[in-house]
Amino acid sequence: MRNAVGDVQTVLVLGGSSDIGLATAVALVGKGARTVALAARRPEALDAQETALRAAGAREVLRFAFDADDTDAHVALVADVVARTGDLDVTVAAFGVLGDQAVDETDPASAVAVARTNYVGGVSVLTAVANQLRLQGHGTLVVLSSVAGERVRRSNFVYGSSKAGLDGFATGLADALVGTGAKVLVVRPGFVASKMTEGMEPAPLSTTPEAVAAATVKALDGRATVIWVPGALRLLMSGLRHVPRPLFRRLPL
Repeated sequence: MRNAVGDVQTVLVLGGSSDIGLATAVALVGKGARTVALAARRPEALDAQETALRAAGAREVLRFAFDADDTDAHVALVADVVARTGDLDVTVAAFGVLGDQAVDETDPASAVAVARTNYVGGVSVLTAVANQLRLQGHGTLVVLSSVAGERVRRSNFVYGSSKAGLDGFATGLADALVGTGAKVLVVRPGFVASKMTEGMEPAPLSTTPEAVAAATVKALDGRATVIWVPGALRLLMSGLRHVPRPLFRRLPL
């Protein structure tokens, strides 16, 4: 539970190896958080993340096994985390796969794998976390969406559609939690220079994990339910949303 002055004390990162997830946790530790739970497919490989968090001031860093595709294990995971940390003040859902568009659009199994991790896994674990937040009567669930899901583009429509689905679920979940004391913050970054996008050509209005983290932490103290990083993307997408499809598909996006 947040302390007497409202500072976050406990953070759960779903996708503990994520650059954005780590940057957000480090930023929250810098503002007073003391316990961080990292959940990842390979918790034994999170030494660098734990070192960074302890250097930032975390008193306790716990590791948990988490596979977005193993939906049968998500309720137990949340219960395990709560048993060891107490209430969840902030949960950051930062897991996901980019996939390979050239393969995914012609290989059903590959396309389904992206959708299973990014959307189905998200629906499962976000529901499990939301149930805990309802029980607590407080807490924020931060969902890393993407500008790619705002209007799905030809160049990455498999990934983009999975993010569109996750975004829609998260915004609906936010409405469902109104009045419970819990809330959802949907974060829509543009191109983020990270491990996931290493080797790719940065897009216009690209950003960094640290910038996404800073915007997220700032929003946690406000009333926003959706943020864009950088903020200029909100205006850009409000225009692109209405571009006719024949023209939209020709744009170099």
